[in-house]
Amino acid sequence: MKVKLLVQIGIIFGICLLGEFISSLLPFVFPASVISMMLVFAFLLSGLLKVEHIREKGDFLLKNMAFFFIPSGVALIEQVDAVKGKIVPLLFICLITTVLTFVVSAFTIRLVTKWQNSLKTLLKKEDK
Repeated sequence: MKVKLLVQIGIIFGICLLGEFISSLLPFVFPASVISMMLVFAFLLSGLLKVEHIREKGDFLLKNMAFFFIPSGVALIEQVDAVKGKIVPLLFICLITTVLTFVVSAFTIRLVTKWQNSLKTLLKKEDK
């Protein structure tokens, strides 16, 4: 069991390392973490990586996600002097991006649901 978890950690860290490498090659700044997430998504879609290969480690990371935001919160508190005069614009940006995220998520869910329903009806017609 412990070896399986170490393998999953190795897979995730390997993909993160690949994301760091790709990010360093780009002629513009792009977060390596985003590249790594896109790589995981591409590997899952292509079948090179199965969900079972990273399930337990992924579940652990999702369950403890709030813990990983502590360093960002502490860094923000350390920079309170730099942020002091910009609180209102930051709150406005947070509000707008939250609403935008809700709208885009709702639209995506509706679109995927319509796509799934049309695919189901298409498959049912082919079965008859």
